[in-house]
Amino acid sequence: MKAARFHGRKDIRIDDIPEPQLRPGAVAIDIAWCGICGTDLHEYLEGPIFISAEGRPHPLTHEHVPVTMGHEFSGTITTLGDGITDLTVGDNVVVEPYFVCGECAPCRAGNYNLCTKMGFIGLAGGGGGLSEKIVVDRRWVHPIGDIPLDQAALIEPLAVGHHAFVRSGAKAGDTAFIGGGGPIGLLLAAVLKAEGITVIMSEPGAARRDIAFSTGVAHHVIDPTVEDAVAKVHELTGGVGADVGFECSSVNVVLDQLFDAVRPAGVIVNVSIWSKPAQIDMQKLVLKEIDLRGTIAYAHDHPATIKLVQDGRVDLEPFITDRIDLDRLVQDGFATLIDHKDTAVKIIVQPEVSNVS
Repeated sequence: MKAARFHGRKDIRIDDIPEPQLRPGAVAIDIAWCGICGTDLHEYLEGPIFISAEGRPHPLTHEHVPVTMGHEFSGTITTLGDGITDLTVGDNVVVEPYFVCGECAPCRAGNYNLCTKMGFIGLAGGGGGLSEKIVVDRRWVHPIGDIPLDQAALIEPLAVGHHAFVRSGAKAGDTAFIGGGGPIGLLLAAVLKAEGITVIMSEPGAARRDIAFSTGVAHHVIDPTVEDAVAKVHELTGGVGADVGFECSSVNVVLDQLFDAVRPAGVIVNVSIWSKPAQIDMQKLVLKEIDLRGTIAYAHDHPATIKLVQDGRVDLEPFITDRIDLDRLVQDGFATLIDHKDTAVKIIVQPEVSNVS
């Protein structure tokens, strides 16, 4: 079968590899669509980062470069392994793409996203969504009902937004300020709006501001290149400040703005992954008693996230900006998201190239 595999920095190849073998307690899935994640772009440009370098295999998968990429994917169950009785061949599903040890303190506490050996399918090994087929343990497989499979490829990043919402403690009637309107910022905004929270977003890219407006996921959208974002947040909140802020850009100036934009005793959640250390004005954190929180991926979020889409409270279609086949992954997928990120939000890939015109 065809699979996009990471061989090294700026070296992703479409290889022919053997199909994965079914095992007890797992299901075989024909992959329909897979999204390209910002993490995939970082691996392509700077990796290996989360991918295990050659000679340094991941402790759970025992795999290293080359590995099949892709962790935002949807598909259809084709075969059930021994012991699987609660799923059916033909079910459309998404996958929570984890490897966890189940033995460390976070795992025992139910916080499996904090597993000390944690890895992701599509980065740590175990196959990936940028291929034609995959075999996944039942634990991580979530039926999606009648959600279209292309839209379902966005369930995984939507779950990232849902987990950030849960971490924030925000509630209906609150006001949230999101710094950064990339894919995660936009999907987080969709979750917040669905939960009855007023969303103010700051984003310099015109196309991403347009999507925030056209989808209605943000109630107010600020262009920080022409407007003082902090002053606007205070104006919109009657001088009080936002109840909660979300850092979705990995840009230090945005983090600084959040400390000024949230109210005293407010919460800031850092959602983005930083490639270099950030600087924090600790005096602002102390004097305003701001609660700064981290969030990573998701844990126990997929059922609630899927229900948001099934109930029509979140519409994922408008966030898909292109659909491509696997053979065009690097030139039309990675290159577009790297060189034209202001106009491209989410590009999804269909592995079965013969079905794409």
